[in-house]
Amino acid sequence: MVQSLDRVKLSELELMADRECNREAEAASNNVAVIFGVTGLVGRELAKRLISKSKWKVYGIARNPERIPIKSSGRYHFISCDLLDPLETKQKLSVLQDVTHMFWITWASQYPLDSPECCEQNKAMMSNALSAMLPTAKALKYFSLQTGMSHYAPVKGETVHLFDEEWPRGANASCNFYYVLEDLLQETLAGKVAWSVHRPGLIMGSSHRTVFNFIGSLCVYGAICKHLNLPFMFGGTRECWEESYMDSSDARVVAEQQIWAATTDEIPSTDGQAFNAINGPSFTWKQIWPTLGKKFGVTVPEDMFWEDFWFTTAMRDKKKAWEEIVIKESLIQTKMEDLANWQFLDILFRFPVKLLGSRGKVDRLGFTMRCKTLDSILYWIDFMRDEKFIP
Repeated sequence: MVQSLDRVKLSELELMADRECNREAEAASNNVAVIFGVTGLVGRELAKRLISKSKWKVYGIARNPERIPIKSSGRYHFISCDLLDPLETKQKLSVLQDVTHMFWITWASQYPLDSPECCEQNKAMMSNALSAMLPTAKALKYFSLQTGMSHYAPVKGETVHLFDEEWPRGANASCNFYYVLEDLLQETLAGKVAWSVHRPGLIMGSSHRTVFNFIGSLCVYGAICKHLNLPFMFGGTRECWEESYMDSSDARVVAEQQIWAATTDEIPSTDGQAFNAINGPSFTWKQIWPTLGKKFGVTVPEDMFWEDFWFTTAMRDKKKAWEEIVIKESLIQTKMEDLANWQFLDILFRFPVKLLGSRGKVDRLGFTMRCKTLDSILYWIDFMRDEKFIP
């Protein structure tokens, strides 16, 4: 009985200590961030990096939480919120009066990317969040918007060596939700709150809540090839196979660049400035595909390129194989579609135009973090293995 009471007292003391630690951590926070889309590829990495820095407190916003929660010593708070619901958004976010920095890394994917409905839905999400928070977040001083290299929307056949941030908008501007969000911020924040735009390419990171999840798709494909002893083929166009066709963007680089832009004194004014957020060195799939096959321990045929190979067709009947892998390797329970998007791979490897950007602007302003694409992919494969999402 005495031992039982002692355990109760110890539990109460531990709880009191945790609460005191939380209060001290929050009191010491000079910067308070809210990350919209915290469960995504960059959002999760951004949250972890901010938490690791002194004097930051972080609110993470997403509809559903991660299966592996972000750990912190009282300086991270997750809030489940449907940003398409204006009443819920106001109820849950208007109380965040201490926010100093907003990071927008979310988007609604219900409709095709180039549709008016997609533009309307994404504008509604951001409008709801801004309407809920701007009246009460009096300390707000910075807003960071993440979009992508599709901002440049080149025309097929158009010869462009490197897109810089001054490239004009495409002809079909009314159906690119990136433009809609930039215009909304210009209308809402101009002259009141500093803001910037960050445009990554193909993002390398780990998440099971991301529609365009390249690393997840690649890892599931490699695991299935090994499980069923299938050749590790690349399906796409010869141009995408042999030429530098797009930029990659490590989630660590993109997250760190957004923190840099929000906190550096090197930029005189970030009011509406755009920054390409890319790794730097160019690459071809032909160069790195054999190494990826070796990483997964699969059969790499001498001729890895096959133009008639489609991932959607080859993987259509492989759901049971993935279920077997999850059970055999004692992985976190996921469905194949939680991690892999075969249609995305087919589009990616058959992209009709080159999307290559310049890092000149951030380089000149002093952001130096870079990453080679192969190193980035290998890092995130190991990361997913450590989190038990893949074997």
